Amino acid sequence: MPLSEDDAREVLDGLMKCRDREMRRLDRIRGYMLGETCMVYSPRKTTREYRQLVNMCKVNVMPLVVSTFAENLFVEGYRPAKQAKNAKAWELWQDNRMDQRQSLIYRAALTYGLSYATVLKEKGDPTGALIEPYSPRHLTAVYEDPTSDEWPVYAVCVSQGYDAATRKDVTRLRLYDDEWVYYFIKPADKSATMVYVPDESGAHGLGVTPVVRFVNAGADLDDGAVGEVEPLIEMQDQLDNTTYGLLIAQQFQAFRQRWVTGMTIEQDANGADREPFNAGVDRVFQAESVDTKFGEFGETELKGYLDSRQSTLRIISAKAQLAPHALLVSDGVSNLSAEALAALEAAQQRKTGEQKTSFGESVEQMLRLASKASGDSAGWDDTSAQVVWRDTESRSLAQVADALGKLATMLAIPPQALWGRIPGVTQQDLDIWEKLAKQEVGMDAGIVSPNGQPQMPMAPTGQGAPPNAAPNGRTARAPAPA
Repeated sequence: MPLSEDDAREVLDGLMKCRDREMRRLDRIRGYMLGETCMVYSPRKTTREYRQLVNMCKVNVMPLVVSTFAENLFVEGYRPAKQAKNAKAWELWQDNRMDQRQSLIYRAALTYGLSYATVLKEKGDPTGALIEPYSPRHLTAVYEDPTSDEWPVYAVCVSQGYDAATRKDVTRLRLYDDEWVYYFIKPADKSATMVYVPDESGAHGLGVTPVVRFVNAGADLDDGAVGEVEPLIEMQDQLDNTTYGLLIAQQFQAFRQRWVTGMTIEQDANGADREPFNAGVDRVFQAESVDTKFGEFGETELKGYLDSRQSTLRIISAKAQLAPHALLVSDGVSNLSAEALAALEAAQQRKTGEQKTSFGESVEQMLRLASKASGDSAGWDDTSAQVVWRDTESRSLAQVADALGKLATMLAIPPQALWGRIPGVTQQDLDIWEKLAKQEVGMDAGIVSPNGQPQMPMAPTGQGAPPNAAPNGRTARAPAPA
C-alpha cells in the first residue's frame, strides 16, 4: 500500500536528517579527494610568498590510490551457470552504456566506501530497464539490518537543477520504497516548503526498493563500509607538511647566505646608511679595501626532507596495499621481468580480488533487478549467474600462452575452453574464433557452402564412389611403391 502524502513527507524528513549527518563525513572525504583540504600549519601573519608555498605543497595522492584500484575493475560478461554465452540481461547492461558508466560506480565506492544504482522500468519500452549510478552524496538509503539486508527500506535521491516552469534553481527529491516513487521539488528559498508532484510519482512495480548498494572491500560488522581515502587522511596531511618544510627550506635556506666584514657602508644623499649589499644568485660583490673579508653560511640539506617524503609514500603504499611503483616509490624497482612485477603486485591483486567479489555480487543483484524490470522473470529467478571480470594481472603473453598450452596438453583440457582465459579477450573475440574454428572444420572436410559457411559432409554411398575412396569420403592416396 503506498504512503500518503503526509506519511511520505514524514519519511522524507527523517531520511534528510540521516543524510545531513552522513554528509559531514562525505564532504570531508570529498575535500581530500579534490585536494581542497590542506592542514599545513603556517603563522597567522604570513606574506604572499608563504601562502603561495602552502598552495604548492599539496601532493595529493588520493586520486591515484582510487584510480589504481578502479582501473583493475571492469565487468565484461554476465553468464548463467554452466553456460558460455552471456545472459539476456547483458543486453540491458549494454543498452545502459554500463561498459563506460560502471567505472563511476566503482570509483564512488572506492572513495566513500559506498555507492548506489537505481533500476526502474523504462517508460514506453516494456522490455527495457533504466539503470542510473549514484554517489552516496546524492543518494541515501536506510536498511532494517544494514549488514544482512539485500534491499533498503527507503531511499532518497537528491539532485540540484533548474526548473523551467518557475525559472529558478530547485532541489529535486525522489523517495523510493518497495512500491512507489514519490517525487518532490524544493525551491532554493530555505523558507519554502517542498511541493509534492503527483504526476511524476507512481508505482514502479518491482516489489522491492529499486536501489542496489555497492560496498567497498574491507567493510566489517561493526563500523560498516570504509573507502580507500578516509584511512589515509592523516598520512596525506603528513605528506603535505613534509613537502611544505621542503619548500620552505628550498626557498629560504637552500641558497647559501653570504656575509662580509670590513666594508665601508655607503650613505645616500640624505646621509642614511645604505644596505651593504643585496644577496642574490645573480650578483657578485666586490670591495676595494684589503681588510674586507667575505664568507658564506652553509645551505640547509634537503635530503632529509626528500627521504621523509619517500618514507611517507612507502607507508601509504603499504597501508593501501598498493604496489610500490604505483606511487613512484621506485627505489630498486627497475628493469623487472613480468614474474617479478607480478610478485610486487601480489598484495594489490589480492585486494582487487576482494573488491571484485564484493562489487560482483552487487552487479549480479542489479542485473537480476533489471531483468525483472524488463519482464524477464527467468533472469530475476536466476541466482546462480555470475559476472565475468577482465583479467588485469601483470603477465606476459608468452607466459600465458605457455601455461594454457600445458593445461591443454598435460591435463587434456579442450583448447577452446581456455580461450576465455587469455587476457584482454572479449566475448566478440570468442564468437569470431568459434565461427572460424567451425569454418576450418568444414574446410578440412572438403565441403564448404557457396556463401563460405561449412556444411556437414555426406557419407559415401559405395556406388559411384572412386575405388580408392577413404571412409570419410576423401580420395585416399595410392600406396607408395615398395
